[in-house]
Amino acid sequence: MYKRILIPTDGSDLSNSCVQAGIDFAKQLNADVVGVFVAANYQYPIYVDIIPPNTPSEQEYQAAMRVLGDTYLHPIQDAASRQGVGFQQVIQFNDTPAKEIVHTAQEYGCDLIFMGSHGRSGLGQFLLGSVTTKVLSNCHIPVLVHRVKSEQKEAVKAAA
Repeated sequence: MYKRILIPTDGSDLSNSCVQAGIDFAKQLNADVVGVFVAANYQYPIYVDIIPPNTPSEQEYQAAMRVLGDTYLHPIQDAASRQGVGFQQVIQFNDTPAKEIVHTAQEYGCDLIFMGSHGRSGLGQFLLGSVTTKVLSNCHIPVLVHRVKSEQKEAVKAAA
């Protein structure tokens, strides 16, 4: 059915709570997993002539984001390793994470995107926006949206 599943993460508790469900799903299908972290592009200082001395260079920023991405993707890699699921890690830079998630899925030959949702609806979703909603509207491959159960939400809040 599905052979390569993309699991995006932003390091949030919601993403981390979906990781095990995504890995379990991949194991059931004997599929490989591609974990992706999308960092924002480097923002050049507004006043280029007067750059504060503590402003990181573009290379320093990207190096720091790669370290952060490694940290966020590590739980997916660990879960995949424990389950014997093939894993590939990807760190991308883009100011529109939803478009980059869709692009990465295409680039790496993924046939499913497995991601979480806060479960907001109506005005809450409209005001806050949702990467998941944007992926759903831009994607041409299936997207499996994992909703965290209310007990899990409470456990995530308690852990924070």
